[in-house]
Amino acid sequence: MRRLAILMFCVFSITTGEFVIAGILPEVATSLGVTVGTAGLLVTAYAVGMIIGGPVLTAVTAGVDRKSLMLGLLAISVAGNAVSALAPEFSLLLAARVITALVTSTVFAQAMVIAVQSAPPERAGTMVARLAFGMNLAMILGAPIGTQIGSQWGWRTTFAAIAVACLIGLGLAFWQLAPTREEGRTSAVAELRVLRRRPVLVALAITAVGNVGVLMVFSYLAPLLTELGSHPATRLPILLLAYGFGATIGNLVGGTLYDRNPRLFQPALLGLLAATLVGTWFIATSTALTGVAVFVIGLFGFAIIPGMQARVMMTAGDAPTLAMAVNASGYQVAAACAGLLGGLIADSTAGPRPIYLAAAGLTMCGLLMTVVTTRARVEQATKTP
Repeated sequence: MRRLAILMFCVFSITTGEFVIAGILPEVATSLGVTVGTAGLLVTAYAVGMIIGGPVLTAVTAGVDRKSLMLGLLAISVAGNAVSALAPEFSLLLAARVITALVTSTVFAQAMVIAVQSAPPERAGTMVARLAFGMNLAMILGAPIGTQIGSQWGWRTTFAAIAVACLIGLGLAFWQLAPTREEGRTSAVAELRVLRRRPVLVALAITAVGNVGVLMVFSYLAPLLTELGSHPATRLPILLLAYGFGATIGNLVGGTLYDRNPRLFQPALLGLLAATLVGTWFIATSTALTGVAVFVIGLFGFAIIPGMQARVMMTAGDAPTLAMAVNASGYQVAAACAGLLGGLIADSTAGPRPIYLAAAGLTMCGLLMTVVTTRARVEQATKTP
């Protein structure tokens, strides 16, 4: 439990740096003399860094002792956030953000593998959920606290605080994590070969397709809630907090349910998410009901994630780290596609409301993929003597 708590804190620290930028973006733009749109490149660059850096860095570092690798990655994160706090101009801040992003997916993938390998296989979903709880805390606590720090003492103090948190995580990891045995590690070539396995590719595709819909709704919550639900803009932080609490509960419950019966609960949770999105389309103009729907969407939207991540890890076999890094990158690709598709719908003559139905349809595609592949695996298992 102590090792898991340390890994959760490391994930919390590094992912707070990912989420907090949204709350301090205007201050960064004003301070460095750029437009808010230009400052928004910090978000885009971070996402691109995660998409590219995770798989590449994970493949390159295959075979390195996990403890040593975690310490090195956390040190880079400390340096990246420290440079961000001191950057005198926008270009240096952008470069520091990219460098920090390059290690984020790999930290998460390494922490995930360490956590899962320290527990029995039947508890994989629970361990994934507990580790991902650190990311949930970054969303509902880290980002708001970082934003508050920035509003009180300036955005540079926010990055300095994140650097200190990552440094504490580095110290705890050095003190408590034991070196891993090298016979359990694989080479870079062996890690890359995992991407040739059909079950792994299918599991990665389910992650991408199954999450596009809910990410689309999350990306456009502001217009959906203010234009359709008649919520005042000042209420959005509270509604986002409700979404975060729903996500936290869903993450923990989803992992437990997956461990009990993955064949039943993973499709069921996807189905419930799709049904919730359709139901929200019907009540999209109700202020009270959409307030409740935000919590429920967060609940089911994150309940499906532990099972997806556990499935990727189980199908990857002896090369899980690269698969998890690619899975994290796939989630970022899904977020990018969600933003693009949602924008096309929101800018259409129909307005943002059809986003709910489009999201439900995409979630159903993920459900169908899950059911078909699960049935195929069961049939294959029954045929194998």
